[in-house]
Amino acid sequence: MLAQRMMWIAWPAFLVAGVLEMLVFAMVDPHDIHWLGQPIEMSRQGIYTLSFFVFWAITGASSALTTLLSISPSEVS
Repeated sequence: MLAQRMMWIAWPAFLVAGVLEMLVFAMVDPHDIHWLGQPIEMSRQGIYTLSFFVFWAITGASSALTTLLSISPSEVS
């Protein structure tokens, strides 16, 4: 059951992260991004990769929270 719940969380988060990646970088050039006033010293591919994992983590946290809130009190114990 745990593996099934993990896939309920990871797979939709993966798909949404991919869509977010396409939407964001269709409008933003990775070399125009600054962090704390300084340009990011990474290749475009590195920025794409890092941002994908950040998007995946954020959407995964959202899916995990939804899954947690859908659990009945008897399943928590």
